[in-house]
Amino acid sequence: MNEDLKVNLSWLPQDHLEASSPENVSTAVSSLIPVVDPEPELIVNPWDIVLCTSGTLISCENAIVVLIIFQNPNLRAPMFLLIGSLALADLLAGIGLIINFIFAYLLQSEATKLVTIGLIVASFSASVCSLLAITVDRYLSLYYALTYNSERTVTFTYIMLILLWGASICIGLLPIMGWNCLKDESTCSVIRPLTKNNAAILSVSFLLMFALMLQLYIQICKIVMRHAHQIALQHHFLATSHYVTTRKGVSTLAIILGTFAACWMPFTLYSLIADYTYPSMYTYATLLPATYNSIINPVIYAFRNQEIQKAFWLICCGCIRSSLSQRARSPSDV
Repeated sequence: MNEDLKVNLSWLPQDHLEASSPENVSTAVSSLIPVVDPEPELIVNPWDIVLCTSGTLISCENAIVVLIIFQNPNLRAPMFLLIGSLALADLLAGIGLIINFIFAYLLQSEATKLVTIGLIVASFSASVCSLLAITVDRYLSLYYALTYNSERTVTFTYIMLILLWGASICIGLLPIMGWNCLKDESTCSVIRPLTKNNAAILSVSFLLMFALMLQLYIQICKIVMRHAHQIALQHHFLATSHYVTTRKGVSTLAIILGTFAACWMPFTLYSLIADYTYPSMYTYATLLPATYNSIINPVIYAFRNQEIQKAFWLICCGCIRSSLSQRARSPSDV
């Protein structure tokens, strides 16, 4: 009964409440004010969760490739060194995405932000440069087929690795050394704390490397077609067999280049035209496909390779699949 009285009392007009005893009214009103739980806030950005998940997958996948190449002494040819460089760069990029997620929500500071963004920029730069180096190596292995397996090629490969990792590390150190927008937010790019100029230089550099890769793959495609035609003439293959082999090689090159462009081009172009005032959702939507490139790289460059497949099966179960040991290399395997 008292409860009903209190409920009714809460809905009384103001003048009636004033006529009542102040003490009773105060008690009644205070007892009837509903305790409304605050609406739960979204603490973690779902986009950050997706990026962290992508980083985890990148790290696990590329760690396998790095482990295979590191443990197998037979995988020391220039091609495998470059594939290992690509896998190591993608592995560091995945670790950078995970660390960025942890620091963003557990240890927020300007220093950690600069370190994580520097690691991510350096890793992805090394990844893209490694892709370019692999393209150069493939071109040289076809154009200079007779002299490719020489000490000069190994030396050239080490020089490429030193240059690409040196340049990538320097690029990653730029935000830490002071080229950032922490003191002047108006100069920020879509990726804080990178400056707009820094992002523009990275984007233009990517476009130049993509143009060079496109030109090299066009030349590779011509060489593959010529080699396939010569092999067909030497072994008296049918024209249809030559066509199928050539088409397979061209399709492989198109997949490699198309995947690379589809993953990186949206974020590259967006970084050129946008700045910190644009909605962050657009940045996440274009950056996420770029991380997918590091997921796809091991599939395209490592797990399709016969020697790496053999080493993988040896590590897993101590055996080699018969289909791997009997398969011959064709001109389409580029």
